[in-house]
Amino acid sequence: MQVAALAHDLAAAPDTPTWRGGSFHALAPTFPALTCPVQAGMRTATPPSQHGMIANGLFFRNLRKAMFWEQSSRLIEGPRIWDAFRARGGTVGMLFWQQSLGETVDIVVSPQPVHRHGGGMIESCYSSPSDLYSWLCAQVGAPFRLARYWGPLADHHSSGWIAQATASLLRDTERRPDLCFTYLPALDYDLQRHGPDGPAAQRALQKLFEQLDVLYAAADGAGYEMLIYGDYAIENVRGDAIFPNRILRSAGLFASKDVRGMAYPDLHAGRAFAMVDHAIAHIYVQDTADLPRVAAIFEGTAGIDRVCGAADLADLGVAHTNSGELVLIAESGRWFAYPWWQDPREAPDFDRHIDIHNKPGYDPCELFFGWPPLTVSRKMGRVRGTHGRANHPTAWAATPGFVSEAGTLEGLACSVRDWIS
Repeated sequence: MQVAALAHDLAAAPDTPTWRGGSFHALAPTFPALTCPVQAGMRTATPPSQHGMIANGLFFRNLRKAMFWEQSSRLIEGPRIWDAFRARGGTVGMLFWQQSLGETVDIVVSPQPVHRHGGGMIESCYSSPSDLYSWLCAQVGAPFRLARYWGPLADHHSSGWIAQATASLLRDTERRPDLCFTYLPALDYDLQRHGPDGPAAQRALQKLFEQLDVLYAAADGAGYEMLIYGDYAIENVRGDAIFPNRILRSAGLFASKDVRGMAYPDLHAGRAFAMVDHAIAHIYVQDTADLPRVAAIFEGTAGIDRVCGAADLADLGVAHTNSGELVLIAESGRWFAYPWWQDPREAPDFDRHIDIHNKPGYDPCELFFGWPPLTVSRKMGRVRGTHGRANHPTAWAATPGFVSEAGTLEGLACSVRDWIS
C-alpha cells in the first residue's frame, strides 16, 4: 500500500499513533520524489532511467505536447515484479494507482470521469471486471467522489472511500486477489496546503491511521500480510514560487500565440519549454545549440539549487529519452510554477480551473478556491508544502510475515517480488 506524503520523520514522530502492524523504518527517497515515478519504480523495481516515468507528466516530443496524469500502463516500460507470480496462477489487484489502465493485473479500479461537451463532468470510475466498481459502491454505500480526490474540496474522504473499498474486496472470497496494490492519497492535501508541521498535519495523520486500521482489520481477518510505504516527504515552503517559463519567454525562447488576448503556448515554434512538477522542472530544448545559453540562464536564477545536464541525469537515475535536455532542482523549500505570463489578462482560460490534463505542469493552487466563485486560486503564496527533491527519507512498515531489510524503493520492490515467488 502506497501512502502519499508518508515521510519517516512524520510517521516515526513520538506523538504519531502507533500502527498495529509494527514500527516504521526509513526508506531512502526516490528521485524525483513524485507519485508516478515512485509507483512505476515499485511495480518494476527499476529507476526512471529504465521505466520512463520521469515525472507525473510526460512531454511528447512528436506531439509537442505535455500531458499530465495519463493513465495508460503502456507509459511504464519494463517487466513487472508480479509477472512470474501471475504466470504461476497468482492474481493481482490494483486500486487507484496511476497508469493502471490496461495493466497486466486481474483487477483494476481507477477514477475515469466523463467530461461533457457542454461543460461539467460525469463522475465515474473504470473497473475491471466491469461490474466491480458498482459492487464496491454498494459495499461502501456511496460512489467515489472525484471532488474529494482532487481540488479545493479534496480531503480524507477520498482515502476513506478507497480504504473501505479495498477492505470490502479483501473480505470477499470470490473477488479478492492474492496480491493487492492500493493507494491512499489524502495525507498529501493538507500537507501541501499547510505544510508538514502543525495541527493540520496531525489531524490528517490521525485520519490516515484510522484508515490504516480499517485496512489492517480486513487484511488480518482474510489472512493477508500488509506492507505500507510512503512515496515522498513534504517539506515546508520557505520562499516564492519560481517561474521558468516566464524566464524562457523573456529570453525569447518560449513562444506563445494570442487567442482573444490570452497567451496560449506555442510549443511548435518555441525553442525551449519547462514542464514543471513541484520542485523539479524538465527543460525541453529543440536545438541542442541552445543548451549552453539555456543552462546559463538558469544557473543564475535565484531559488534553483541545480541545473542538471546529461551526466547529472545519469547519476540521478533519470537519463531517459522522456527527460528534458536539462532538469532543474529547486532549493529546499522552493517550487516551480508553470505560468509563462506576467499580466493576469494573458492567462489562458484553463488557468483558473481544475484542469490537470491541459496545464503543462502540476498546479498546487488547484487545492484552493479563488475568486470569482467556482474558480481556483492564483495566489501562489498559499501553497505551504512541496516535494520532488530526494532529500528526506520516506517510511515503510509491514506485518511480521513480510520480512525485508530494504533501504530503497527498488529494494522494497524486490522484497515483494521475492516474497510472492
